[in-house]
Amino acid sequence: MNKVNLEMGSGGKLMRDFIAQKLLPTFNNPILNELHDSAFLPGNLAFTTDSYTVDPIFFPGGDIGTLCVNGTINDLVVSGAKPEYLSLALIIEEGLEFESLERVLKSIKRTAAQSSVRIVTGDTKVVPQGQGDQIFINTAGLGHLIGKPHPEKIKPGDKLIVTGSIGEHGLAIMLARNDFRMFSGAKSDCAPLLFLLPLWKKGVLWMRDITRGGLATVLSELSEKINYPILVEEANIPLSSRLQGAVEILGIDPLYLACEGRALLVVPEKQAESLLKIIKRNRLGKGAAIIGEVQDKIGKKGEALLRTTTGGLRLLEPLTTELLPRIC
Repeated sequence: MNKVNLEMGSGGKLMRDFIAQKLLPTFNNPILNELHDSAFLPGNLAFTTDSYTVDPIFFPGGDIGTLCVNGTINDLVVSGAKPEYLSLALIIEEGLEFESLERVLKSIKRTAAQSSVRIVTGDTKVVPQGQGDQIFINTAGLGHLIGKPHPEKIKPGDKLIVTGSIGEHGLAIMLARNDFRMFSGAKSDCAPLLFLLPLWKKGVLWMRDITRGGLATVLSELSEKINYPILVEEANIPLSSRLQGAVEILGIDPLYLACEGRALLVVPEKQAESLLKIIKRNRLGKGAAIIGEVQDKIGKKGEALLRTTTGGLRLLEPLTTELLPRIC
């Protein structure tokens, strides 16, 4: 393959291969090579960056403004850091209506204020009409560490918790883009995961926000990282009735749909129920569930397995094709 294609930004296997083969060898250094959601810097700091190209820029449950702030906040939270400062860089296409721009900026301001995060630096560029798509946004986030992921401490018996119903963001974008009016009411789950921060001091071993590639891709990457098999119970995965109906009609696997306000946690077996109760006390965690565990009896090292509702076992692999481009 001699050219960049859309699947290299999908969050799945092709993106991972692209990063490993093209980017890491070029910028090789110990901090980057860890490939965490955020870089861990001297001074007990976590630093992250992300770019947002969602289409459409306004969607049920949010817009590119809420998305860029919450997405950056969540990358810091799942890295064990309290978000404090954001940068904001706008790439605006000539011809964008001021009304739309002001709506996005107000969303950014409101979302940052709600999470007590300050936007402290930024940049603005305008590209000619036809050379962009309304607006692209890049953000970077900085925060102080209050905990840190420890995948090396994960062992068989440890439990997997999902903080709520999955796939809502991906479904909302798909329906907004294609105007499937039969599925009215779908909303993105876009939200900050700040309520998870205290769990870093209560025994959580690892977190990851579920974005591009969906839950299946996150589970696959986790199993490779810890070198143990993972077993997930399909019956325990939280899915809204609206999403279940839509994916059955559209023929989509919900395990590969993106979220923007959900996370996967690995917690010690003995603390799983108590931590689940804490998560469920928050309105954003009411739908949380224990969906599986780290194994040493079923499966091979590095495998993520799904026990289906019919009792069979299915191997979960990272996303290999672009399910839906430009979702975040």
